[in-house]
Amino acid sequence: MVADHPLSVETLAVKGTSPHYDEGSAVQPIYQTSTFLFQGEVGYENVRYTRCNNGPNHMALSAHIAALENTEAAMVASSGMAAISTALLAFLQAGDHLLMQNTCYGGTYDFVTKNLPAWKISHSLIDASQPNTWKAALKPSTKIIYVESLCNPSSDVPDLQAVVSFAKANSLMSFIDNTFASPVLCRPADLGFDIVLESATKYMGGHSDLIAGSYAGSKRNVQKILQLHNHMGGSLDPNSIFLIQRGLKTLPLRVHQACSNALALAELLQKQPQVDTVRYAGLRDHRDHRLVQKYFGGHAGGVFCFDLKGSLEDGQTFLHALKIPLLAPSLGSVETLITQPALTSHAGLTPDEMQAAGIKDGTIRVAVGIEHADDLIADFKQALSAIDKAKVHSNGIA
Repeated sequence: MVADHPLSVETLAVKGTSPHYDEGSAVQPIYQTSTFLFQGEVGYENVRYTRCNNGPNHMALSAHIAALENTEAAMVASSGMAAISTALLAFLQAGDHLLMQNTCYGGTYDFVTKNLPAWKISHSLIDASQPNTWKAALKPSTKIIYVESLCNPSSDVPDLQAVVSFAKANSLMSFIDNTFASPVLCRPADLGFDIVLESATKYMGGHSDLIAGSYAGSKRNVQKILQLHNHMGGSLDPNSIFLIQRGLKTLPLRVHQACSNALALAELLQKQPQVDTVRYAGLRDHRDHRLVQKYFGGHAGGVFCFDLKGSLEDGQTFLHALKIPLLAPSLGSVETLITQPALTSHAGLTPDEMQAAGIKDGTIRVAVGIEHADDLIADFKQALSAIDKAKVHSNGIA
């Protein structure tokens, strides 16, 4: 804060909370050590050890993320799933039940549906777009409601305030995975969410060169997660911390560019004859566009999907004709990444499960980067044309 003026997320991304380091360094050095010398009184409470997440790098980055999320505290973990799984286990025990959005990230879905039952923890899946149906899923043992700020790959948006209100009315903790929005577009703690989770692999890191996660909330809640985190061993290495600290400085610039590019591409694809449907909440005709305006300042993130009118093979023709995007999963990087879910992330689903997830043979998922929008548009146009050319060739028409 400067003279009672709260700093914007753009300034916090650059400045963090620790602009001055030992020896006058403008950038915090990497403390490549497993252990630290005792300073002053010797005792267990004064132990500093990298696995315990209390070295200078961990403390500086965690404070930086807490400032961005506008929470009392935060901590980084060795992956997004390390943050998610540890946070859930910290607040759930045998006999407990949680409500989870039915369109959550696959790793989270598998952990809740396949791993938590081993701890005798049950769940119910809820449609985040239908708040009036949530109460029917409640049980006396329900402890948590878990949602995502932006859903993958449909770009659906829950009514976040409705989630918080429901949680408070029913004495539940509210968890949110904010990866697809990042603190640049949404600060869920400001809405009342108890635990904010991020895969720092994505926008926070931003360069496809690290794996990390974070959790944020009140000091009490973060400390409870940290106690389990330290014992489960999911600490983040100092080199990755350094890369995230560097990535955060350009986080707002990258997120806004990705949003701008995604909207430009989505608007282009809506007009193309080879495309059936474009699902992006930044488009005015998307069901959740009003929620994007309400919660994300009109920006809908950098990920969307669209459905080609053709077959699996047409999707492959399109993907392999592209010159700029990388054919790879993930999101939030400077490069545009693209996949065909029916052959990758959702390939193990049954036809009924695929339909329920909104995945068709021709569905293409795009995680837009920061390249120039005009270049991406030109590349997507020529790749769509390649589908038509391939069909002409296969029909033997010269």
